[in-house]
Amino acid sequence: MDIQIHLAQQPDADALLGRSPLAALTGMLLDQQVPMEWAFSGPYTIATRMGADDLDAHAIAAYDPDAFAGLLSEKPAVHRYPGSMAKRIQQLCQFLVEHYDGDAAAVWEGAGSGADLLARLKELPGFGDQKARIFLALLGKQYGVRPRGWQEAAGPYGEKDCYRSAADITGPESLAKVRAYKQQAKAAAKAAKTTKPAS
Repeated sequence: MDIQIHLAQQPDADALLGRSPLAALTGMLLDQQVPMEWAFSGPYTIATRMGADDLDAHAIAAYDPDAFAGLLSEKPAVHRYPGSMAKRIQQLCQFLVEHYDGDAAAVWEGAGSGADLLARLKELPGFGDQKARIFLALLGKQYGVRPRGWQEAAGPYGEKDCYRSAADITGPESLAKVRAYKQQAKAAAKAAKTTKPAS
């Protein structure tokens, strides 16, 4: 796999996301409570700090947990919550080692349908329903992973020409559109909370 990705908005980090299935999964895992490009730069930072040019599920799964948390906490930190994210990344890698022999791409390569792939993604530690659907849309839209029914399984994130999530980011312009969409959605949710009728 060697695909042009622009999620990190940083050439070396994006190049890693384009060639490494585990980096793509890890970036998606990190994509919460921090800007998207910070999250998707994380895999490259981790690989560099481990002295490698890619992430290795076996190596991360076996890493001393305190030392791995320290690796993510070094300045600049990989995430706003480096300790809890270090634990999540190790859990993800341990799951991949146990169920897929450490091969992240095997999660989607054997999927017979979009529904099957969604179910596999939801089994991954740290991947709830929404994150699984966004990653499924990302695989379909940018990585060419399109099992039968993938768009339906991804829900609204699978729609064409929408700017809802990381799946739709192909450069700075689309990043700005996705960010605007998220801000609108947040504002709408906030407004809905404050206008609840009194019971």
